[in-house]
Amino acid sequence: MTELVLPNDTNTLNNLMGGRLMHWMDIVSAIAAQKHSNRIVVTASVDNISFKHPIRLGNVVTLRAKVTRAFNSSMEVRIDVDAEDVPSAHKFESNSAYFTFVALDEEGKPTEIPEIEAETDEEKELYNGALRRRQLRLILANRMKPSEAKELRSIFDIRES
Repeated sequence: MTELVLPNDTNTLNNLMGGRLMHWMDIVSAIAAQKHSNRIVVTASVDNISFKHPIRLGNVVTLRAKVTRAFNSSMEVRIDVDAEDVPSAHKFESNSAYFTFVALDEEGKPTEIPEIEAETDEEKELYNGALRRRQLRLILANRMKPSEAKELRSIFDIRES
């Protein structure tokens, strides 16, 4: 998805407002999730969004979204955001984040979705990391005990009880 930063998108410093960028990120990631699941999806969570460089008025913003892993009814989507000052041909990375979506059936209930088949080395790395990120999200939301997060044990030195 590509957007042009217009005056209505900026703050008093002529930088793109973070909320506007998050809105665009939600849209592009929802489209990727819908295309993968062929279902209506809702945003379930958003991981940390850190802004590396300000995006200025007149910059062109490119957002790329990719489903990294599908679970039962939820899926993780990675969004990468780049910007460009077209007149100077200066391109830069703005940020990236992970959004989680849940696919819904016709009655608005979570429904099963197809699995992802990682093919490239990058896809395999994102796919494998998705389970750790999911477990961390569940722990932070108090929906999983740290001791149940098998993928995170080595990171946090959690021992089985």
